[in-house]
Amino acid sequence: MNDTERLRLAATLMEGFAVATGLDGRSRPVRYLWTDAFAVCNFLGLHRATGKASWLEFALRLVDQVHRELGRHRSDDVRQGWIRGLGEEEGSRHPTRGGLRIGKPRPERAPGEAFDAHAEWDRDGQHLHYLTQWMHALQRVSVATGQGVFAAWATELALAAHAAFARGRTPRGIEDLAWKMSIDLRRALVPSMGQHDALDALAVYLELQGGADALEREIADLRPLAAAGPLETGDALGIGALPTNAYRLATLPARGASREEPLVARLPTVAREGPLRVPAHARLAFRELGLAIGLRAMQELRDSGRCAGSLAAALHRVLDYLWLADGIDACWSDPAHRRSAAWTEHRHINDVMLATSLWPDGYLLRL
Repeated sequence: MNDTERLRLAATLMEGFAVATGLDGRSRPVRYLWTDAFAVCNFLGLHRATGKASWLEFALRLVDQVHRELGRHRSDDVRQGWIRGLGEEEGSRHPTRGGLRIGKPRPERAPGEAFDAHAEWDRDGQHLHYLTQWMHALQRVSVATGQGVFAAWATELALAAHAAFARGRTPRGIEDLAWKMSIDLRRALVPSMGQHDALDALAVYLELQGGADALEREIADLRPLAAAGPLETGDALGIGALPTNAYRLATLPARGASREEPLVARLPTVAREGPLRVPAHARLAFRELGLAIGLRAMQELRDSGRCAGSLAAALHRVLDYLWLADGIDACWSDPAHRRSAAWTEHRHINDVMLATSLWPDGYLLRL
């Protein structure tokens, strides 16, 4: 596909998402934090590409809906109002101060209730790696609109999340991060640390810091965790997150980027053709689209000219697999494949992440 075709399909997918999830005001909102974070960025990218005010309006409306839906307790919860007991006025002014729910269909696991790994996937709570995606989205809105309140909300979310998820504080930092917390951020639902959570958070905190010191301690906590752990993974979504984070770190202001170079050079990874060997009906599209987005980030980094030294060598190895992103995009751009159960069972997240891969301008804010 050429750029015009990619932009047209991305716009069609996002128009459908807006209607299907109640963003156009014709039905009750259906919000899910991960998907909505990518959607906000997509709307910004479409606004930038077309100049149509309606795309920016969708982005701003989605931010407001996420805060009012996921920043508050569920309708089936005995607790009501803003998370962590914020009053109506304070919650409206600081909607991220209590964190944001995932938006899963089932209530969170109650205190004392037995853990069931399978059921936990459908239960609500708070995920750090979802919160960091939303911080990134808010930062992008702040840049696109020139309004600092969105960046302030992102920073408030970072401070609240880090205080809750960080565990085992010592004079030298923290020991790890919980993978999943309760809605009120008071108890760990899944205490083990996600493989890339520290890296995801570090990249976003540095992006938010912007030369200020608001997140200085949090960044200091995360640097050793992000550098120490093994990064290799067989999960396509996890593989894609590595070059995406490399892009974010490499495009920090000059002094920040140079400081992070040893970590950045570790992040690009060699993708495999595995996903394309499996029939479309047996694949999870959004996971491999995450891989495609990571490869697009490396393509953008190459085109920006902001890569040298050890990063340049790593980048060259990854770009040998750029054809894989083209193959993933081509597969899921085929309407026949988007009619399969594998697609429709996860339609919203699939539509949005395909749109990001086709037109990553808003998510990456091309340089």
